[in-house]
Amino acid sequence: MKLTAFGEKFGGRSGIGELMDDLGQALRENPEMIFMGGGNPARIAALEQRFEEELEALLGSPDSRHQLLGIYQSKQGERAARRELASYLKRRFGWAVSERNISFANGSQNACFILYNLFAGEMADGSQRTLHLPLVPEYLGYRDIGLSRQFFTATKPTIELLGQQQFKYHVDLAALAVGPACGAISVSRPTNPTANVLSDDEVDALQALCAAHNVPLIVDGAYGLPFPNIVFGEATPRWNEQTILMLSLSKLGLPGIRAGIVVASEAVIEAFNNANSIVNLASSTVGPALLSQLLNNDTIDTLCQTVVQPFYRDRAAATLALLQRELAGLPCRVHKPEGAIFLWLWCDGLPIDSYQLYQRLKARGVLVVPGEDFFIGVEPDWQHQRQCLRLSYAAEPAVIAAGVAIIGEELRRAYQ
Repeated sequence: MKLTAFGEKFGGRSGIGELMDDLGQALRENPEMIFMGGGNPARIAALEQRFEEELEALLGSPDSRHQLLGIYQSKQGERAARRELASYLKRRFGWAVSERNISFANGSQNACFILYNLFAGEMADGSQRTLHLPLVPEYLGYRDIGLSRQFFTATKPTIELLGQQQFKYHVDLAALAVGPACGAISVSRPTNPTANVLSDDEVDALQALCAAHNVPLIVDGAYGLPFPNIVFGEATPRWNEQTILMLSLSKLGLPGIRAGIVVASEAVIEAFNNANSIVNLASSTVGPALLSQLLNNDTIDTLCQTVVQPFYRDRAAATLALLQRELAGLPCRVHKPEGAIFLWLWCDGLPIDSYQLYQRLKARGVLVVPGEDFFIGVEPDWQHQRQCLRLSYAAEPAVIAAGVAIIGEELRRAYQ
């Protein structure tokens, strides 16, 4: 059996595929594993109770069950849900959007695959366009998403050293250059893996740069604004017709229903819908139906502001305090936690690379994610990319405390 170039690329090893395989295998082999890897959201009882109530309401009659489970959506997604979301966005932020500016997808990873390949890769005239990441590290799920080789370029960040063993990445606007081969610019906000939240000024600067070069700015808001709003400081969602905003219900606590959302110009939505119908035929009905329920009376805002955001802010602060205690005296820093559900650990001058550290921790029963695959489009000789780990704090506090203690022990051993 011979595979095509597509088959070799997508049927072979990928960073995200290897992560998912390794996580699943590790948990099967050792159900007592301390799980600080992956991006699964935490279990929050108040959210689960609300979702149960909303699902019971949706399944309350044969007609509504049939609408939910027994028919295909249109390729753009259920119209009433798109209208509800458009009304919410206009009311909350004053955006000039209608249902024609919104499409649903089977998760934001799926939406990313389609959108990235709409704007980067081989062009009709045989030339090549790339997708530029103005801030790395970035989500490892992007790394292998392109249909062509040499798909990504990137600009390394500036690094600000902060007190209390912390640091922060910033977009290096002075070094950021958009050439004629750039097809789009993309950022996640908050950033997976680092918990960095681009400032409003940084987003405004990127929007202006994209407008000047007539390329889209793709903003992955899977952890961010306006929902699930896992953002701990001041930030405002930004959108215009040059911007493509991707949203998700996964980090609200619903990863299993695979509900992604694209907000974009009508022309982009039309292209996305046509591609989506080829790749997926239709999107799930469950996510749009639940979203419609949660948008009533802005319930989703109340849940995000009173349940989701405080939960993760408290978990982040508690886990950061544990790391600061366990890593005291070591040349290690944690990225300032500004959102998402991760802490990003930088071990400066680490004598081993982060993949070796990951293997040592895995052998001790602690599952984290090594940093190398998050540095997409960066020259391989930058040592910083081999000195970082992504740590999830979605598990129970006692589990996290045990994991952080082992991480501290292994780092002290590595630096000896």
